[in-house]
Amino acid sequence: MTKEQILEIIERDNVCFFRLQFVDIFGFMKNVAIPRSQINKALDGEMMFDGSSIDGFVRINESDMYLKPDYNTFTVLPWRSVDGRAAARIICDVYRSDGKTPFEGCPRVNLKRVLKEAADLGFPSFNVGPECEFFLFEMDEGAPTTITHDVAGYFSVDPEDNGIACRREIIETLEKMGFEIEASHHEVAEGQHEINFKYADALTCADNTVTFKWVVKTIARKYGLHATFMPKPVFGINGSGMHSNQSLFKADGSNAFFDDSAELQLSETARQYIAGIVKNARSFAAVTNPLVNSYKRLVPGYEAPVYVAWSASNRSALIRIPAARGMSTRVEVRCPDPTCNPYLAFAMMLKAGLDGIVNKLEAPPSTDSNIFAMTPDEKDAAGIASMPASLREAIDELVANPISREALGNHIYEKYVEAKNKEWDAYRISVTDWELDEYLRVY
Repeated sequence: MTKEQILEIIERDNVCFFRLQFVDIFGFMKNVAIPRSQINKALDGEMMFDGSSIDGFVRINESDMYLKPDYNTFTVLPWRSVDGRAAARIICDVYRSDGKTPFEGCPRVNLKRVLKEAADLGFPSFNVGPECEFFLFEMDEGAPTTITHDVAGYFSVDPEDNGIACRREIIETLEKMGFEIEASHHEVAEGQHEINFKYADALTCADNTVTFKWVVKTIARKYGLHATFMPKPVFGINGSGMHSNQSLFKADGSNAFFDDSAELQLSETARQYIAGIVKNARSFAAVTNPLVNSYKRLVPGYEAPVYVAWSASNRSALIRIPAARGMSTRVEVRCPDPTCNPYLAFAMMLKAGLDGIVNKLEAPPSTDSNIFAMTPDEKDAAGIASMPASLREAIDELVANPISREALGNHIYEKYVEAKNKEWDAYRISVTDWELDEYLRVY
C-alpha cells in the first residue's frame, strides 16, 4: 500500500482519528492517537513520543523517539465508526531520536534483523501460522471472573456453545480488517475457543497476532465477556496454547522443507531445522512461554507439550509434522502460548532452527509412541528432555544459551532477563491462597 492509497481511503471513509501502534518488549500493544490534521505528518514518520515511559525502552535522557509507519498495516477499525466518522490504525517501527536509526529495542525491528539473517542464508521467506486459543469468561460488575459462560466441549455446537455469536462477530471484524479466517470452533475446555487465520510471512503474522488479540478482547467486551489469553486460568482443565506452524522458502519460491524423494518427504533442511528446535527449545521457552502461569499449562495430562521430541503424528511431542506436503510442508512447534510477544517468539524459534541448518545438526529419531505413557527410564534411553518446569528454570536456560542474546539482541535480551527475574522474585515471595488453605489451620 502507498501513502496516496491510504490518503484516498481516509478521505473516502471519513477517517477522523488515527492510531499509531507499536509493541513493547513484552508484546503489549501501545498506541498514540492523533487527529486527522496530523495524518500527513504521521505517514511521513515525523511523529515523536516519549520512549522513556515504555518499560524496557530507553532512559529518560534518551526519551525522544520516532514512529515510522508500515503502510501495509493500515486498516480502518470496523467498530470505531461514530456518526459517520471513522478511526484507523497503522503499525510502526520505533526509531531513535535522529529519525534515521532503527531502535534495537523495538521487537518489530529485531524480528526484521533475524529475518535478514535467514534471507542471507538463502531463505528469503519465513512463514508462520499460529493457532491462538483463548477463554471467554463472565464479568462481575466490570471485573473479570473465571466463570465460563458455557458448558460446551471440543467442537460443540449451539445451544451448548454460547460463544458462537461472539466468535462470529470477531471473525466478521477480522475479515473487514483483511484477515483470511480458515476455521473457528469451541476448544476442549468449557469457555475455551480457537480462531485460526491464514499463515503469512513472519513479520505480517506477528502484526496479525497482536491485532487478533486486540480484536478478540474488544469484541468480547461488547458481549459483556472478558477474553483472556492467559495460559492456565483454571486449574484442572486444558490451558490455552499458540501452536506455531513454520516453514522456510527459497528464493525460487519452493518450500525448503519438502523433498519428494526423502523419508517422510522431509528435506535435509527440514531435519536440520528440527534439530535446531530440539537443541534450543529449553532456552527459548522463557520467550515463547513468558509467564509464571505458562508453566502451569506445560504439565502432563492436558495435551500440552512437555517433552522435547518430534514426530510426524504424535501430539505428545513438542514438534509435530502435519500431514500436508509439497508447498504446505511445515514444522509445528506446540509449546508457545498466546501471552508471548510474537515478534520475539518468532525470532527465537527461527534463530533456533537456523542454528540447526548452519551447523548441520542431525535431528534425533522421531518419537511415535505416546511420550506421556513412557517411564522416566524410557525417556532417558530415548534422549527425551523435558521443557522447563518453571519460569525460573526457563530464565536460567535462556541465559545459559548464547543463541538467546543473538536472537534478541543485546538491548532486548538484557531488559527482558531483568524484567523476568523481577517477575519471578515477586511470585516467589508472595503468599498464595493455596498456601493459606494448605497450612494456616494445620500449623
